[in-house]
Amino acid sequence: MNSMSDVAVQPGLLDRALRRVSSLWRDMGVSGGRAAASFTEPLRECLEGRGGEVSARTRTAKLAEVYLAADHAGRDAFLRALARLDSDSEAVAKAMAGVAAAGADDEARAAAKARLRRVLEPPRLKLLTQFTTIPDGMKFLVDLRAELLQRSAGDAMLTALDADLRGQLAAWFDVGFLELRRIDWTSPASLLEKLVGYEAVHRIRTWRDLKNRLDSDRRCYAFFHPRMPEEPLIFVEVALVRGMAGTVRELLDEKAPVLDPRGADTAIFYSINNCQRGLDGISFGNFLIKRVVSLLSDEFRNLKSFATLSPVPGFSRWLGERFAAGETGLLSEEEGRAISAALPLPTAIAAPGAPALPPDAEAKPETPEAVLRRVLAKRHWMRNEALSRAVEPVLMRLCARYLAIEEAPGRPGRARDPVAHFHLSNGARIERLNWRGDVSEKGLKESAGLMVNYLYDPAKIEDYHEGYAGEGKRPMAAAMRKLAKG
Repeated sequence: MNSMSDVAVQPGLLDRALRRVSSLWRDMGVSGGRAAASFTEPLRECLEGRGGEVSARTRTAKLAEVYLAADHAGRDAFLRALARLDSDSEAVAKAMAGVAAAGADDEARAAAKARLRRVLEPPRLKLLTQFTTIPDGMKFLVDLRAELLQRSAGDAMLTALDADLRGQLAAWFDVGFLELRRIDWTSPASLLEKLVGYEAVHRIRTWRDLKNRLDSDRRCYAFFHPRMPEEPLIFVEVALVRGMAGTVRELLDEKAPVLDPRGADTAIFYSINNCQRGLDGISFGNFLIKRVVSLLSDEFRNLKSFATLSPVPGFSRWLGERFAAGETGLLSEEEGRAISAALPLPTAIAAPGAPALPPDAEAKPETPEAVLRRVLAKRHWMRNEALSRAVEPVLMRLCARYLAIEEAPGRPGRARDPVAHFHLSNGARIERLNWRGDVSEKGLKESAGLMVNYLYDPAKIEDYHEGYAGEGKRPMAAAMRKLAKG
């Protein structure tokens, strides 16, 4: 693991040098395209480290500034030049031959393997580490990977670079280095603004909305890295309530009375957000939830349950795929007739034994699946109470099946829904489905308004985690299991 600490060299001199470099490049008016014409030589100069530590860091800072000023093509040139700083193929072949020649001699083989490991390490790793020594260098690398992820698909060179950078970031952002901090209304305004910007589950509409989420019966915790002290990596919003919440509207209601947290018996985790795209694939969520459960347990002895109120973002997409594939049997005939009866007569499904339609009739009987598909395509279908009541048991059962049984394509044992996979991986169990849990436009579009509670039982978290990770077992409440089989 590479060290994250700053090299102890004349910080004042370095800062002055960096300011001179920044001013120089601004005065030159270097455009992104011109600056990115050839990065290969400047990258190698940074690796050589001529002129001492301050000069090396100054050159590295200059490279970072040129990259940030570059246009799309310039950044692409930079990333490809960085990717080409790979292991020397001839040296690798020679080292591999040395391992083979060592034969059964343990000492010679150990030495040969050590040489092979050294030559396998690409020079770009050293350069990536150098970026961490400049001001805001860690944030620079995180943002660099975010851009790399947009370009690396199907590109072997950039994919290899991403693998190296991801490995470095995973080491530098190990949970042991992270600081868990509570965010409240007294936190710096700049941090609160970032909270608003990073909230992707339930958009924060106003400052009043934000203040409500940070009130005395609410908690917000985030992980920070010491080299990015003002940038949250991931944060969770928690509501302290009585009983298990079933709708997000009641949690976000700004007019609801503030509850004395000492009277709460349940902590509801209702929004978890990853903030840094460049840290995709590096998991903090499981540690965050467990740490917050521990903190809340210590602060409020009255809390008995810890659960989420989570979206089911893949449900509508999965259901749409079933419709498109022409799958039948999703609805029973009885369910189909109930939905049909709630619709205007021209769209109703002909009941078994009903008289045939007149020869000149244009409408043709539809399958129950076709009717349900058409209902869900209507923007305000849930406002029709009769229709909503007819559709509810169907969607509840299908969503329970989706959460409890459906697997991710090519990933046996892994839950298809990404949020379900996240919480099951963390040791939660599927506790309860909630009808009309989120009737916002986004909630209706992604999950037909359904939300789910995942329960975190501190005594069983590890057992549930091991069962899911090892054997694909999905722990769930008896009512959920029964609903999924219905």
